[in-house]
Amino acid sequence: MDKKYFIIGNPVEHSLSPKIHNYWFNENKIKSVYEKKKLTEEDLENFVKEIKNKKFHGANVTVPFKQKIIPYLDGLSELSNKTQSVNTIYLKNDKVVGDNTDVYGFYQSILQKNLNLKNKNALILGAGGVVPSIIIALEKLLINKIYIKNRTLDKAIKLKEKFNDLIPIKWDEKADYDIVINATSLGLNIDDKINFNFDDLNKNICFYDTIYNPPMTNLLKEAKNSGHKIINGKSMLILQAQKSFEIWTGIKPNIDDKFLNILND
Repeated sequence: MDKKYFIIGNPVEHSLSPKIHNYWFNENKIKSVYEKKKLTEEDLENFVKEIKNKKFHGANVTVPFKQKIIPYLDGLSELSNKTQSVNTIYLKNDKVVGDNTDVYGFYQSILQKNLNLKNKNALILGAGGVVPSIIIALEKLLINKIYIKNRTLDKAIKLKEKFNDLIPIKWDEKADYDIVINATSLGLNIDDKINFNFDDLNKNICFYDTIYNPPMTNLLKEAKNSGHKIINGKSMLILQAQKSFEIWTGIKPNIDDKFLNILND
């Protein structure tokens, strides 16, 4: 019988994860299937129980459950404990463990794009589930300063309790940065707009949107039209998925031209 894996979240309709993992299962001749599962917060406890009972064998966790899933797990990896964010779940010694492959995904995606962030400044938009992972990845990339803006400033200030060097600023406050990272869900819908003032910028910077579908959010469109470098979240998605697959199967799957072509179909 095939093992079952899921991406759980709300929404999950846009997710490319089933396409990615099912391709890798097939390529590596592993009898497993990966599906989308839209849950509510009330469903989380039962979903974790079903992994514990070996009805399901693992899952990826996306918005808005990366932190909300934690109380129902038996344990956390060191990285998940540090970020208090889980995007990968697996069963080990009959315990359901939460892990984090978002740090790896973001870190490697920056290296892949040949971006040198050493001694540079970053601005993060948003203070949600993926943000601690981005902060740790930026620290590993030897960033100088990390500014953070959130529609609710209190959430950004709360993150500072965990990450001392974080600099929360008001939405309309100016700062000097070299990369802007959108870690909000604003952009998932085609009409979503982030009220960002491009006139404030006095140099070319990089705009990184953690959203990958649609591939060109309104923020990235505006950034491109203003002459800035843009990156969408697809490489982060693929790289965090590669790490999740390795955790579940012990196999590091190939990211080759054949795979990338299938993903673009």
